Order: sequence, then C-alpha cells, then structure tokens
Amino acid sequence: MAEERNKRAVTELAGRPGNTVCADCGAPDPDWASYTLGLFVCLSCSGIHRNIPQISRVKSVNLDPWDDVQIEYMSCLGNKVAEAKYESKLPAFYYKPTSSDCQVLREQWIRAKYERKEFILIEKQEPYSAGYREGLLWKRGRDNGQFLSRKFVLSEREGALKYFNKNDAREPKSVMKIEYINATFQPTKIGNPNGLQITYLKDNSTRNIFVYHEDGKEIVDWFNAIRAARFHYLQVAYPLARDIELVPQLTRNFLKEGFMEKTGPKHTEGFRKRWFILDGRRLMYFKDPLDAFAKGEVFIGSTENKYEVQEGLASSTQGNHWQYGVTIVTPERRFLFACETDTDRAEWMAAFRTVLSRPMLPQEYAVEAHFKHKP
Repeated sequence: MAEERNKRAVTELAGRPGNTVCADCGAPDPDWASYTLGLFVCLSCSGIHRNIPQISRVKSVNLDPWDDVQIEYMSCLGNKVAEAKYESKLPAFYYKPTSSDCQVLREQWIRAKYERKEFILIEKQEPYSAGYREGLLWKRGRDNGQFLSRKFVLSEREGALKYFNKNDAREPKSVMKIEYINATFQPTKIGNPNGLQITYLKDNSTRNIFVYHEDGKEIVDWFNAIRAARFHYLQVAYPLARDIELVPQLTRNFLKEGFMEKTGPKHTEGFRKRWFILDGRRLMYFKDPLDAFAKGEVFIGSTENKYEVQEGLASSTQGNHWQYGVTIVTPERRFLFACETDTDRAEWMAAFRTVLSRPMLPQEYAVEAHFKHKP
C-alpha cells in the first residue's frame, strides 16, 4: 500500500544524518516535519511553525498520512540543506536557541529564519547589527517594584548601555559598560514572557535591572544588539582570538539560582533566607529575587587554590531552619548555607563543584584579590 510505503519512507528520512535533531532547537529525535520547508522539527518547535502557516505547514512523522510528492520534496531537502540556506548569513554573535531556552527566543529565532529571512539577506539584520539602538523598554523600579517606561540607548561607540528616567533627560540614570554587561532571559522570575535581566558591574559590585517589551521581536533584537556590541568589544580587546573563542563570552547563563539560608561570618548569627545566584565564580545573595543590588558576594576559586565545598554543617551550628547544610571553604573563612531539601543541596553542590574544578584564569586572580581586600 502506498500509505504504508510512504510512512516507512518518511521514517527513514527522519533517521538520516542531520535529521535526527530538531532543525531549530537541536532537540533529539524530532517527530514532526515542515513539508513546505523540507525539514524535521520537534513537537515544541512544530507549534511555532503552525503559527506561520503562510511559510510552514507541519505534519507528524508517525501519525499523519504522507503522499508521494511530499516524500519526494522531503528527500531532496532535509535539515542540513535548510540550514545551509536559511542560516547562510547568520552573524557569529546571534544567539541560536536550544530546546531549554524560553519561548520568545525560540519563536523569534524561527520567525527570523523562515518568515523574515534575516540570515539570507544581511540588510535584514540592521536592527541588531548597527552598533546603535534607542528605544523604550518597561523597567522595574528599584524601590516600588512597578514597571515604568524608560528610554534606553545602546552605543557601541561609547561602549555603554544607558537608560534615562525621562525621554528628554540629558543625563542618564545609569551607565552600564559593555565590557561588564550580561543579559539573560528570565520570564518566570520577572513574570513576563519577554522578561530580560541585565546584570552589570559597577565599582566591582553586581547590579541588576529587569526589563521587558510587549513585542517579542523587539526584546530579542535588544538582546542580540547587546551581544553584537559585546562581540565587537571583545574583537578589539582580543584581536588574535577566533570567533569560536569569543562567542561563549557574549552571554552567561547563571549556573544556579534559588533560595538558601545563610549565617554571618561569626557563625553565631541567625540564619536568614536569601535568594542566591551563582554567576561564574561570583555567588551573590539577595533579599528578594528581583532586588537591584546584591546584599553580598562570595568568590569561589578553584580546588587547586584551596577552595572546596563540603556537604553538611559543623555539629555545633545553630539557628538554621533548613536541615540540608553546605559549607564552602575559602582560604580566608568558611561560609555556611542550608537548603530546604536534599535535592536542592545536591544541585547546589554539583554547581559549586563545576566551578571548583575549573582552573582560575589570570583575570580571575584580580577579582579574587578585590574580594580579599574588601573593607
């Protein structure tokens, strides 16, 4: 029967090299296909393709019937051919989402590729490649927690991202140097599907701002414009480095976030619940997940530099409400933390060990020295 033959044929095509991961997010074993674009995608990405029916029409590999013309078309194309076509002019700095990334990143990636064809025609990339960007974003107020419209200006020439409390203000409220900026999508934490957290250093202390835009394309363009500015800064700072070495430095996803309890340096103070973020070698803690300023930071070096993490707390420890203890040992002191569950502790321990296992880079010794000499 033709139906059974075609079912076997599309299954065989899905198993060919290049087709065994989703064409858009890299998820393994995609079981959907765009029969108008000739590529295989996962269930999650197929839902986004359904929203652009004028460009892409999808079918289940296993559940839907396939006709001879569709099979022939799919056999002539496939994920590798589609990538060569639709990503031929993909800038090195542009963020290519994975299956674990948020909806807005994956949707705008798919729309940029197939609907707007941004990576076929370079002139389509101007919004995030120009080196200058200006516009309004909703920013969370530091004190009242309300989101208010603020003017943002990204200037690659000035090496800074600035925002202004009023559109006609001459002086910016804050200046964030491109050298120290990091942007990550945090829709759950911010409570908006297009929520972006921007972290930067000022006076060697970490600061956060939380923003969003109603339009998904606009916030993703801002995100990639920041990455483009950082990429060009790094190209100048490290002229001998290859793109493949610079791109991983454009965006740092936090290694771990969540609540723990902590006590003070004398270990006799009561334990207090705090929100922790592990960003590289900086373990920062906040009273609230959306605080602008960290209440404190801990530098975590490497095992070879006499840093370590231990499970549990000393038997004499008192004041912790949560029972699953973690002790971080540095050359100067011990830091005591407590987790609510054993699973939380295991995840934090794994994250700390990941950091401890990495040899320290030359620039990280300078950061360590600053922590040691903090007043």
